[in-house]
Amino acid sequence: MKKIITLFCLQFCLFAQAQEYSSSNIHSHNDYESKLPFYGAYSNETGVIEADVFLVNNELFVAHTSKEIASHNTLKSMYLEPLSNKLKTLEGRKAYPSNKSLILMIDIKSDADSTLKAITQQLKTFPDIISNKNIKVVISGNRPLPSLWAAYPDFIYFDGRLNENYTSDQLARVEMISEDLHEITVWNGKGVLTQPDAEKIQAIIKKVHDQKKKVRFWATQDNVNTYMTLMNLKVDFIGTDKVAELTQFINSIKTTFYQNTEFHQAYVPKNVFKNKRPKNVILLIGDGMGLTQIYSGYTANKGQLSLFNIPTQGFSITKASDSYITDSAAGATAMATGHKTNNRFISVDEQGKPLQTIAEQLAKRNYKTAIISAGNITDATPAAFYAHQPKRSLSEPIANDFLSNSSDILIGGGQKEFISRKDGKDLSKTLIEKGYTFSDKFSSLDTIKNSKFVVLEDAAVVSIKNGRGDFLTKSLAKATNTFSKTKNPFFIMAEGAQIDYGGHQNNVEYVVREMLDFDKLVGQAMEFVDKNPETLLIVTADHETGGLSLIDGSIEKGYVHGSFSTNDHTAIPVPVFAYGPGSEKFMGVYQNTAIYDKIMELIEKK
Repeated sequence: MKKIITLFCLQFCLFAQAQEYSSSNIHSHNDYESKLPFYGAYSNETGVIEADVFLVNNELFVAHTSKEIASHNTLKSMYLEPLSNKLKTLEGRKAYPSNKSLILMIDIKSDADSTLKAITQQLKTFPDIISNKNIKVVISGNRPLPSLWAAYPDFIYFDGRLNENYTSDQLARVEMISEDLHEITVWNGKGVLTQPDAEKIQAIIKKVHDQKKKVRFWATQDNVNTYMTLMNLKVDFIGTDKVAELTQFINSIKTTFYQNTEFHQAYVPKNVFKNKRPKNVILLIGDGMGLTQIYSGYTANKGQLSLFNIPTQGFSITKASDSYITDSAAGATAMATGHKTNNRFISVDEQGKPLQTIAEQLAKRNYKTAIISAGNITDATPAAFYAHQPKRSLSEPIANDFLSNSSDILIGGGQKEFISRKDGKDLSKTLIEKGYTFSDKFSSLDTIKNSKFVVLEDAAVVSIKNGRGDFLTKSLAKATNTFSKTKNPFFIMAEGAQIDYGGHQNNVEYVVREMLDFDKLVGQAMEFVDKNPETLLIVTADHETGGLSLIDGSIEKGYVHGSFSTNDHTAIPVPVFAYGPGSEKFMGVYQNTAIYDKIMELIEKK
């Protein structure tokens, strides 16, 4: 039971503990060796700034070894004077503008007693430092015996050791207790600690914390996995030579960690389809949805995802005509037309010539078509299925293109591009004249009787966190119910637009919640296929966004911790899932244009 509890704490307590961490928990190790000694650590408001010091000819030099001593690198010039100058710019008794505390750790490399006496004398010439209640000078390395500490001024504190026993007066002079991690474990910062080592370290930390002291380990690896492990263990100071990177890591934890609290039951497919061709096609596009986004949803939903229950999978290569990395415009155009094009182009070729979309082609064959997006309907992905423009930013011309499109249903945001345009046109009136029902209220969806309608409301496509509710599932249900009343085949494209938004914001919670919302749509579509086995379901993405990797997580508890490499798109292939008649065609690895080709091949041979 003890081992289970230990593992639970190591795996599950990170978020609550990590949120308590700040740059005050950073120990700028060997700070003098950084590119910008003192100033780099100070600008990030680190809790500890460490300098190794040698006493030579009555001067205090900062260096890692005696051979590296340089005449200009003194404790006074590198640390005491810069700190004093910073203090002069602050009001009151602050160490930092934010009022955080600062420890100046001086690691003595020469004789303990004589060096500390010199340090003490030099510090007395900086009364603004030694009198500041938010600054402590802590002596590490070669320290005088604890029995001699009382001989030094009260502004001198000491770095304690695990194997030293202190009187109550001596313990009062101990600011922290430090230990070489290599003396405890051979763990190299990769993977996880062994259970015995984890318990040994936790026992040490508990002992230190029971003494009301803070704990630090030296000789730790300088990588993300080590940072996370130390935070899991509640280590107070994390040593690093990468102050800016660790500061950014700590500051970003709130957006890169997500603990899910709302779980849904994954849909399990019930049919097997062999040598059949589809009558209907549902194409679901998770914008920005790479394999990591999918697996983050699987993890957060405690190992359940409707998408992962689809038995047929492939991979789509997303490269655009003019770029190794596609944007949504070129990516969606490839799927909508079967042609590669340049980034930012909406269903036009590299020369700007319109390309016929799948919706336009199928309409000629008496297909009913619907385009749905949990974002602005004039954004790149949905636009590529009905518009033809050389720039994705031409939102009003894109909206105007829908007037000449033959799609029956349009649902999403973007109402102003239709009814509050800069050119003064009200496209809703034209659409009504063409036989559509037009509404700017999503709530009207249930009452619409017409088989042709446009429903656009910006407030209905906010992030799922902010209350979008069942927008996607309700929209798909309305479209399928409407089309099922006719004998015509149909094509539906529905986009989970905001997985992409979360990737651009480098926000794991945003990504996961949108992913799980999209998976509910996938489950609903799978169920529709089982009840209407002449329907082919394809689920894919236009590209991956954020370069998301998962650096920690728990399927049992439903939490994920991610790391982003970019706030833009990446070039990695994206998964393709297919369920229904003809789904076997979507196995393998192929260009994104092949999604269009495979759909049309199945329909043409029907």
